[in-house]
Amino acid sequence: MTKAISHQVYISLGSNLGDRAGNLLTAIAHMGGCISNIQKSPIFETPPWGVLEQPSFFNMVITGTTLLTPFRLLAFLKNIEVEMGRVKALHWGPRVIDLDILLYDELQVKQPHLTIPHANICERAFVLVPLADLAPQLVIPGTDRTVAQWLQSVDRTGIIRLA
Repeated sequence: MTKAISHQVYISLGSNLGDRAGNLLTAIAHMGGCISNIQKSPIFETPPWGVLEQPSFFNMVITGTTLLTPFRLLAFLKNIEVEMGRVKALHWGPRVIDLDILLYDELQVKQPHLTIPHANICERAFVLVPLADLAPQLVIPGTDRTVAQWLQSVDRTGIIRLA
């Protein structure tokens, strides 16, 4: 009998519509079916990125372990988004929930619908700030720098840690 292999994953969560904090916590509750040993960063209020004329976001990062492959994990997360009412309209626009795979073990993937580490992870303060809370010394695969080192090179203006 083959033993299932568990993989360490980091997932970013964001919401800027409705009960933003509630949306993040609801998404995490849904993830419990396929992600174990979940650890959560604090929630941060962050300015919008990409499309600036929209409400501010609540962002956080979770880490945990999964038996799912990267593509099955992506499908699982996208299903949660749909169940929670996310409608794909404007790229980088307002959303009830946004769930992205940031890291999956030390894997590097570049496929049309999945990039790991997540594209632009090293440029986005709204990802790096909560990720640094969980794993500041983690080296981003494909780079020679830690999360904390990448965080030093981004503008953190307007990011507020919530109690």
